[in-house]
Order: sequence, then C-alpha cells, then structure tokens
Amino acid sequence: MKAHLLLIIALLVAATAAFTCGCTGTTADTPEVSDTAKPELLVYCGAGMREPMDEIATAFTNETGISINYIFGGSNTLLTQMNLTKMGDVYMPGATAYFDAARDMGLVGEESLVVYHVPVIAVPKGNPAGIASLQDLAKPGVRVALGDNPGAAIGQLTDKVLAKNNLLEDVEKNVVTRTGTVNELLVYISMGQADAGIIWEDLYVPEKMDLIYIPNTDNLVKIVPIGVLTSSEHPTEAEQFTAFVVSDEGKAIFARHGFTTYPSDTYANVRP
Repeated sequence: MKAHLLLIIALLVAATAAFTCGCTGTTADTPEVSDTAKPELLVYCGAGMREPMDEIATAFTNETGISINYIFGGSNTLLTQMNLTKMGDVYMPGATAYFDAARDMGLVGEESLVVYHVPVIAVPKGNPAGIASLQDLAKPGVRVALGDNPGAAIGQLTDKVLAKNNLLEDVEKNVVTRTGTVNELLVYISMGQADAGIIWEDLYVPEKMDLIYIPNTDNLVKIVPIGVLTSSEHPTEAEQFTAFVVSDEGKAIFARHGFTTYPSDTYANVRP
C-alpha cells in the first residue's frame, strides 16, 4: 500500500512539472514567434465594398504576407468606433464627406480616391409597383426602404438627393425601414418587402431586382476614398495596402464587381 501511494505521488509531481513547463516556457516542439513576423492590419470599410475588398485582401496577402482584418459597417458608425477606440490602420468610407469628418477629428491623413458610388433606384424583379422615377417614390402607398442617415453613406446621400429634387418630405411618409447598412436594403428589395429603395449601382443583383437610373442632373454621385489612420502602429504596411487598393490591380478587381473606377469621363464633373 505504501509503495502504491508513493507511485501516485510521483506521477502527480511529474504531471505538475510538465504542466508548469508548458505554461511558462518554450519547449522544443513549440517554436518561438519570429520578430520579423508580418503585422495584421485592421481596416474599417463601408459595407457596400465588402465583396471587392475581400478579394483585394486575398490578393494583397498572397503578394505581401500581410493579413487584413476588416470591420464592415455604416460609414458614420465606423467613424464613431474609430474615434472611441483610437485603434486601427486604414479607413475606407462610402463617401469623401466621412473622410473629411475623420480628418477634422485628427483620425486620418491624406486620402486616395478609388471608385465612384452611384445611387440608383432598385425595385423587386418585375417592378410590381411600376416605379419609373424618383417622383414615383412619393406616390401614396409605395413602400420605400432607405439607408439610415447619418449611419450609412447611402442613407445620408439619399436624403440629399431627395431634398435636391424637393421630394424628401413626401417620400419620408412612405418609408417602411431605415437600415444601418446598404446590404440590408438589398434584402428588403430582393424579398419584396419594399417596392423600391435607393442603393449603390455596384450592388445590383440582376436575378432578384431591376434598376431605374437617376439622371445625372438629379443625382449626387460620390467618390470612395481610402487613407491611413493616424493611430496606425504599422503605417508603412498600411500605406502599402492603400497603394495596392488604388493600383491597376486593385481597381481591376473593383471593375469586375461593377464599380466605375476613379477617374472616369462619365463622371468628370463629380468632385470629392
């Protein structure tokens, strides 16, 4: 019995020693992390750019070994988060107005211009409500889905477009939802929960919706900027990423996803 007890104690001591070694030291089977490991970048990005930016992240990481972590959301929501945390490396909102606000708050430096954001009217496939223009959104009984203002860039811009055409008050009466991101608008329209909404042209899903274009004279086209945050702990790598986004390779990815890249003769009169 005594010998058996001594064996149990010895096993417990050995197990404790092994556990302690595994928690506090480096074993031969656990390599040390290299000091030259590539950093991970945190990028705040408007929700409407998710698909091309995911593809760009993959291409950039394959080329440089630098990983990209995104936070997607409404441009103003991202701005608030950046200001609260003072963390992150890159900001890419849906319009230059948000970048200007970030600059005024000391959160960003210089910007580069990437692509155009073009508001269009989207309706469920087949256009059951017969929407043909901005004015139709003000007709009684029309269910309209819009982005939140100021939370989403598309929401803020939509209100400006409607105000420009003296329609905001009447259209507001028909609004059934204000969504935090433009991607949520796609759900309402695709599922027929709204008769019309205003989205970015590049998010058009032809299998589930139809588009009505807004004449340039009535519309407000915006430009998507990108820039490095002043809080970035990896400014060199962050600059490398923004340069990749605005490179020919980066813009080609955006073009494949339906964006018009900056600059373009079509929108030559559009200013940041």
